[in-house]
Amino acid sequence: MLIRAAQPSDLAAVAAIYAHEVEQGTATFDTTPPDQSSWEHKASDTTPGHHLLVAVQDDRVLGFAYSVTYRPRGAYAQTKETSIYLAEGAQGRGVGSTLYAALLDRLRDDDVYTVIAVIASPNPASAALHRSLGFEQAGVLRRVGYKFGRRIDTEFWQLLLD
Repeated sequence: MLIRAAQPSDLAAVAAIYAHEVEQGTATFDTTPPDQSSWEHKASDTTPGHHLLVAVQDDRVLGFAYSVTYRPRGAYAQTKETSIYLAEGAQGRGVGSTLYAALLDRLRDDDVYTVIAVIASPNPASAALHRSLGFEQAGVLRRVGYKFGRRIDTEFWQLLLD
Protein backbone atom coordinates (compact mmCIF):
# COMPACT_ATOMS: atom_id res chain seq x y z
CA MET A 1 0.00 0.00 0.00
CA LEU A 2 1.26 3.45 -0.93
CA ILE A 3 0.34 6.63 0.95
CA ARG A 4 0.84 9.83 -1.04
CA ALA A 5 -0.57 13.25 -1.76
CA ALA A 6 -3.69 13.00 -3.89
CA GLN A 7 -3.15 13.50 -7.60
CA PRO A 8 -5.72 14.72 -10.11
CA SER A 9 -6.22 11.12 -11.30
CA ASP A 10 -7.27 10.12 -7.74
CA LEU A 11 -10.02 12.69 -7.34
CA ALA A 12 -12.85 10.75 -9.02
CA ALA A 13 -12.26 7.87 -6.58
CA VAL A 14 -12.00 10.29 -3.63
CA ALA A 15 -15.27 11.92 -4.69
CA ALA A 16 -16.98 8.52 -5.03
CA ILE A 17 -15.86 7.37 -1.57
CA TYR A 18 -17.13 10.60 -0.04
CA ALA A 19 -20.38 10.61 -2.04
CA HIS A 20 -21.16 7.12 -0.75
CA GLU A 21 -20.85 8.36 2.83
CA VAL A 22 -22.92 11.47 2.06
CA GLU A 23 -25.71 9.38 0.57
CA GLN A 24 -25.56 6.31 2.85
CA GLY A 25 -23.89 7.25 6.12
CA THR A 26 -23.60 9.75 8.91
CA ALA A 27 -19.81 10.15 9.12
CA THR A 28 -20.32 13.43 7.26
CA PHE A 29 -23.13 15.88 7.82
CA ASP A 30 -23.03 16.92 4.16
CA THR A 31 -26.33 16.08 2.51
CA THR A 32 -25.15 16.63 -1.06
CA PRO A 33 -21.78 15.53 -2.40
CA PRO A 34 -19.40 18.42 -3.15
CA ASP A 35 -18.59 19.15 -6.77
CA GLN A 36 -15.32 18.16 -8.43
CA SER A 37 -13.83 21.63 -8.03
CA SER A 38 -13.90 21.37 -4.24
CA TRP A 39 -11.75 18.22 -4.41
CA GLU A 40 -9.43 19.89 -6.92
CA HIS A 41 -9.06 22.80 -4.49
CA LYS A 42 -8.24 20.48 -1.56
CA ALA A 43 -5.69 18.58 -3.65
CA SER A 44 -3.93 21.73 -4.88
CA ASP A 45 -4.06 23.70 -1.61
CA THR A 46 -0.51 24.53 -0.51
CA THR A 47 -1.48 26.16 2.79
CA PRO A 48 0.76 24.74 5.55
CA GLY A 49 -1.20 22.12 7.47
CA HIS A 50 -3.62 21.48 4.61
CA HIS A 51 -3.17 18.04 3.09
CA LEU A 52 -5.19 15.54 1.07
CA LEU A 53 -3.57 12.10 1.20
CA VAL A 54 -4.69 8.86 -0.41
CA ALA A 55 -3.96 5.22 0.30
CA VAL A 56 -3.47 3.36 -2.98
CA GLN A 57 -3.02 -0.33 -3.69
CA ASP A 58 -2.95 -1.90 -7.15
CA ASP A 59 -3.98 1.47 -8.66
CA ARG A 60 -7.11 1.55 -6.47
CA VAL A 61 -7.75 4.35 -3.97
CA LEU A 62 -8.60 2.60 -0.70
CA GLY A 63 -9.24 5.78 1.25
CA PHE A 64 -8.28 9.36 1.85
CA ALA A 65 -7.53 11.64 4.77
CA TYR A 66 -7.31 15.39 4.83
CA SER A 67 -6.56 18.28 7.14
CA VAL A 68 -7.93 21.81 7.03
CA THR A 69 -8.04 24.96 9.13
CA TYR A 70 -9.92 24.35 12.37
CA ARG A 71 -11.14 27.94 12.75
CA PRO A 72 -10.18 31.05 10.72
CA ARG A 73 -8.99 33.19 13.65
CA GLY A 74 -5.23 33.66 14.01
CA ALA A 75 -4.83 32.07 17.43
CA TYR A 76 -6.00 28.75 15.94
CA ALA A 77 -3.20 28.72 13.32
CA GLN A 78 -1.48 25.67 14.87
CA THR A 79 -4.74 23.71 15.16
CA LYS A 80 -6.08 21.65 12.25
CA GLU A 81 -9.20 19.55 11.78
CA THR A 82 -8.79 16.13 10.20
CA SER A 83 -11.11 13.69 8.45
CA ILE A 84 -10.67 10.20 7.05
CA TYR A 85 -12.86 8.09 4.76
CA LEU A 86 -12.28 4.56 3.51
CA ALA A 87 -13.68 2.74 0.50
CA GLU A 88 -16.06 -0.14 1.06
CA GLY A 89 -14.02 -3.22 1.90
CA ALA A 90 -10.96 -1.26 3.07
CA GLN A 91 -12.01 -1.17 6.73
CA GLY A 92 -10.31 -3.42 9.26
CA ARG A 93 -7.16 -3.93 7.18
CA GLY A 94 -4.88 -1.27 8.69
CA VAL A 95 -5.52 1.20 5.89
CA GLY A 96 -7.03 3.82 8.19
CA SER A 97 -4.28 3.74 10.81
CA THR A 98 -1.49 3.82 8.21
CA LEU A 99 -3.12 6.64 6.26
CA TYR A 100 -3.90 8.68 9.37
CA ALA A 101 -0.37 8.21 10.79
CA ALA A 102 1.06 9.61 7.54
CA LEU A 103 -1.23 12.63 7.79
CA LEU A 104 -0.19 13.22 11.41
CA ASP A 105 3.49 13.04 10.38
CA ARG A 106 2.90 15.76 7.81
CA LEU A 107 1.11 17.89 10.37
CA ARG A 108 4.05 17.52 12.77
CA ASP A 109 6.36 18.65 9.95
CA ASP A 110 4.11 21.71 9.53
CA ASP A 111 4.48 22.58 13.26
CA VAL A 112 0.82 21.87 13.94
CA TYR A 113 0.29 21.54 17.69
CA THR A 114 -3.32 20.41 18.05
CA VAL A 115 -5.40 18.11 15.84
CA ILE A 116 -9.18 18.00 16.16
CA ALA A 117 -11.40 15.23 14.78
CA VAL A 118 -15.18 15.51 14.83
CA ILE A 119 -16.92 12.13 14.87
CA ALA A 120 -20.66 11.57 14.40
CA SER A 121 -21.81 9.38 17.25
CA PRO A 122 -22.11 6.50 17.56
CA ASN A 123 -19.21 5.43 15.38
CA PRO A 124 -17.23 2.88 17.40
CA ALA A 125 -14.80 2.09 14.55
CA SER A 126 -13.81 5.73 14.15
CA ALA A 127 -13.56 6.23 17.91
CA ALA A 128 -11.30 3.16 18.15
CA LEU A 129 -9.10 4.39 15.29
CA HIS A 130 -8.66 7.80 16.88
CA ARG A 131 -8.02 6.31 20.32
CA SER A 132 -5.36 3.99 18.84
CA LEU A 133 -3.55 7.02 17.41
CA GLY A 134 -3.49 8.81 20.76
CA PHE A 135 -6.54 11.05 20.40
CA GLU A 136 -8.65 11.68 23.50
CA GLN A 137 -12.32 12.52 23.55
CA ALA A 138 -12.61 16.20 24.48
CA GLY A 139 -16.37 16.70 24.42
CA VAL A 140 -19.76 15.89 22.96
CA LEU A 141 -22.32 18.14 21.30
CA ARG A 142 -25.72 16.53 21.71
CA ARG A 143 -28.16 16.19 18.82
CA VAL A 144 -26.52 18.86 16.65
CA GLY A 145 -26.97 16.99 13.36
CA TYR A 146 -30.11 15.77 11.65
CA LYS A 147 -29.77 13.22 8.86
CA PHE A 148 -31.86 10.29 7.67
CA GLY A 149 -34.66 11.23 10.06
CA ARG A 150 -32.66 11.15 13.25
CA ARG A 151 -30.73 13.50 15.53
CA ILE A 152 -27.00 12.82 15.77
CA ASP A 153 -24.40 13.76 18.39
CA THR A 154 -20.87 14.79 17.49
CA GLU A 155 -17.84 13.90 19.54
CA PHE A 156 -14.77 16.12 19.52
CA TRP A 157 -11.49 14.22 19.73
CA GLN A 158 -8.16 15.97 20.29
CA LEU A 159 -4.51 15.04 19.81
CA LEU A 160 -1.60 17.19 20.98
CA LEU A 161 1.42 16.73 18.72
CA ASP A 162 3.98 18.05 21.24
